Formats: sequence, C-alpha cells, structure tokens
Amino acid sequence: SGKGPPRSLLRPIAPLASLLAPMVDAAADPATLLSVEAGVATITLNRPKEKNSLGGPMLNSLCDNLKACMEDDAVRVIVLTNVGNTFCAGANLKGVGEAPRYSLVDLVKIMHEGPKPIVGRLNGHCLGGGVGIAAACDVSVINETCELGFTEVRIGVSPAIISVVCLPKMSRADAAELMLSGEKVPAAHAVKVGLLNYAVAPGELDAKVNEIISKLVRGGPSAMAATKSLVYRVPSMPLEEAFKWTAGVSMKCFGSQEAQQGIMAFNQKKDAPWVPKPKL
Repeated sequence: SGKGPPRSLLRPIAPLASLLAPMVDAAADPATLLSVEAGVATITLNRPKEKNSLGGPMLNSLCDNLKACMEDDAVRVIVLTNVGNTFCAGANLKGVGEAPRYSLVDLVKIMHEGPKPIVGRLNGHCLGGGVGIAAACDVSVINETCELGFTEVRIGVSPAIISVVCLPKMSRADAAELMLSGEKVPAAHAVKVGLLNYAVAPGELDAKVNEIISKLVRGGPSAMAATKSLVYRVPSMPLEEAFKWTAGVSMKCFGSQEAQQGIMAFNQKKDAPWVPKPKL
C-alpha cells in the first residue's frame, strides 16, 4: 500500500552497549578479592579502572566479604588493601552496575562493630568516602607517596557520613581546614592529624603491615573483640554508664576459659594456645 512499516516499529532501539552492560558487569572480575592464609584474611579492592569507587558492586562485594571474615573463626585479622594507584575514590558518580544491597553506613558499622581487627594496607590515594574507609580501619599504614583528600565540597556535596568516623580522630582546626578546603594532602599529613597510623616508603609497606599483624594475632580472639568494642563505644558513653558497662566486660573476660588459658601460659612463660606457631 506504500504506507511503510507501522510507527511502533520505528522507535529507536537502545544502544547495544546499554543492553549488554548488565551481562558485562556480571562477567567482570569480582569487585573485591578475598584470600585467607594462616589466620589473616586479605580483602583487595579490585576495580582499578573505576578507582575502586563505591558503586553497588564494590559495596556489595566488600560488605559480603567483611561479614564472612567477621563470622569465620579461622580469621584472626583482616587486611584491607587495593589494586591500582587509588585505594578508594569515594562514591561512584556514574551509577552503573548492580544495585547496592548495603550503604556506606552499613560498611562502617560492619568495620567498627565486627569483632576482628582490620588493618588498612593503603597502597593508593584516598579521596572522598575513601578517606572514611581508610580512617575506619583499626590500624592503618599508607604508602607515603599517596595523597588523601576530603574532596566532596569541590563537587558540591559534603563529607557527611564519613565525618562520623573522621571527626573524632582529628582536632577541630585540622578537620575544618581539610574538609572545607577540599585540598589533597600528603599521606604524612594524614598521619600527623590522626586520621591514619603510619606513612611508610612503598618498599616498606608490607613489612610494616606484617609487623602490626604479628602483634595483633597474639591477643586472645574474645579479648580482642571486647577491646575493640571499648575503643568505639566508651568515648560516646556517659561516665557512669561507661563504668557500669566496662565492669561487665571486665568480669566476662576474667571469667572466660580464654583468660584461664592466657594467664596459665603467662605464668609458664610460653605462648598462649591461640598464638600462631612460627613457620619452620
């Protein structure tokens, strides 16, 4: 009849890339890698092309692996590290990939409320929300050639959620300057203001992390969990409540089988049973 195809068939077809995006994302390398050896779990942020930003895949993978490590009796210490030149660049502003099942708040809560100590092996720059993750580690070591910055104000937002983690670690003067300026500062300055523990030469990063791990694994697992809870809960408690709660923690620790074993080992001048045996 010469009228041509129906108008419904002339609608623009979605670009092939957008149709394949979910398939490509599913086939991509895991957002984080997990390995466990001799009681030490290593979780590696594994999206260097995205600067390990906190999109759905990264939040889901990181939180799932952290929870698995916290619940695994074979894991004594968790090391958090990265592939690429950026530890974490904060929020993923492109918003692609799977939907997040966790929020940044969930991530920080898992890190702080979990019973295992987390050592940050920060071998890259920390920006925006990435600063909060680095600061949420219980002990942190950063490559001294890296930079750190609360860059949120430069794109019209604020470091709101991570301020809950970062503000208690800094003086008000340092916090105001770093957060309001949005400037990136050297790793050594982040250590100076209290956000991180150590800044070391690139070739010394692993040695320093291993030194810290060797100390942490000497603590009793239950005692470590109790002590970690003191660090994050006591400062916000009213005085009398703090004394009452910590007295209960102390009684529970002293009455435990772990304490009996530890005190016996101390008196016998030998390692407690939970201390890993040295490799031959």
